[in-house]
Amino acid sequence: MKVGIINVTGYAGSELVRILYRHPEVEIASITGRSAAGQKLGDVFPHLSALDLTIEPELDGSLDLVFSALPHKASAEAVIPLLEQGLRVVDISADFRLKQADEYEEWYGVQHPDPAYLEDAVYGLTEIHHEEIGGAQLVANPGCYPTSAILELAPAVQHNLIEPDIIVDSKSGVSGAGRGLSMTTHYSEVNENVMAYSVEGHRHLPEITQELDLISDRHLGITFLTHLIPMTRGILSTSYAKLRPGGMLEGDDGKAKLLELYHDYFDSSPFVRVCDRPPQTKQTSGNNLCLIYPTIDVRTNRLVVISCLDNLVKGAAGQAVQNMNLMYGYPEEMSLEPLAIYP
Repeated sequence: MKVGIINVTGYAGSELVRILYRHPEVEIASITGRSAAGQKLGDVFPHLSALDLTIEPELDGSLDLVFSALPHKASAEAVIPLLEQGLRVVDISADFRLKQADEYEEWYGVQHPDPAYLEDAVYGLTEIHHEEIGGAQLVANPGCYPTSAILELAPAVQHNLIEPDIIVDSKSGVSGAGRGLSMTTHYSEVNENVMAYSVEGHRHLPEITQELDLISDRHLGITFLTHLIPMTRGILSTSYAKLRPGGMLEGDDGKAKLLELYHDYFDSSPFVRVCDRPPQTKQTSGNNLCLIYPTIDVRTNRLVVISCLDNLVKGAAGQAVQNMNLMYGYPEEMSLEPLAIYP
C-alpha cells in the first residue's frame, strides 16, 4: 500500500518514516514539509537518507492512506479534503480527538473547520477502541499524555475500584513540545531544571476525561498536572485515587489482586506490559511499549499507578502505525517490534 506523510519535518513525521521504512507492506510514496519543500529527505535528516524521497509542498500521486503530523487546525484543514476524496487518514494532531466542537474551541482557541467529522472519527487508542479502528476512515491518534494516563487508569475505572476524584501527575521530555523554538524549550532554560506548566489546565485534560468517562459509569473529577523534564524523550505519569470502600482490593492480598486484574485487562494488548516494579522512561526509549506498574498505598488506602512510554513512538508515530495496521488487517506489531534503546 502507498502512504503519504504531511509535515515529515516534525518529530512525529520523521519518526513515522523511521518506523515505516521497515514495514513490509508499505511504500512511502509522498512526503510534504512546509519549510523544506524541494529538499531531499536525506539532506534534512541524514539518518533517513536510505529513502530517496523529495519533500514536496503538497501530496502527490495515488495514495491509500495519509498520516498528518501538522499542528492542530492546520491538520484538519489539510485532512478534510482528503477525506472528501475517500482517502483514509490517521491524524496525529488534536483536531479530531474531542467529540464536542465547543470543547475543542474552548481548549484550542480556534473554531473547528468541520465539526461533522468529530463524530465520525475513531479515537485511536488501540487498547480501548480496537474493533472500531478496523473499519474507520479517520482515526484520531491520541495525545502522548492521554495515552499514558488513560491506559494506567482504564482497568481501575472499568472495575469501579476507585473514587471519582483522581490526580494524574505527568512528566515529559522536551521533544513533546515539537521542533519549534521557544523560550521554555531553550537549552539554557531546560537543562538542570524541572518546571510545571499549564497549571490552570492542560489541553490534553478533556481528552483524558472524555475517554475515561466512556469507560466509567459516572463522571470522573480529574486533576491533571504536567511537568517538563530535562530529557529528550519519554513520559512518566503517576495517578492517585482513593480505593472505593467495600471494593475487591481490601485486605492483605489487595496488591496481588490488583496486579492480576491489570494483567488480565491487558492480556491481549501487545504493547502494554504490566510490571512488578516501577518502570523507567529509558526502558521505553525508541519502542512502542507502555509500561504500567499498579500498586496500593496501604497506609492511605490509595491506588497508585505509574506508567511510562516514549512520547514520539507509543505517544505519536508508533501508535499511528499501530492504528494503520489495524485499519488494513496487518498484524498489530508489524514494523513495531524493536526493543528499547537502553541505557
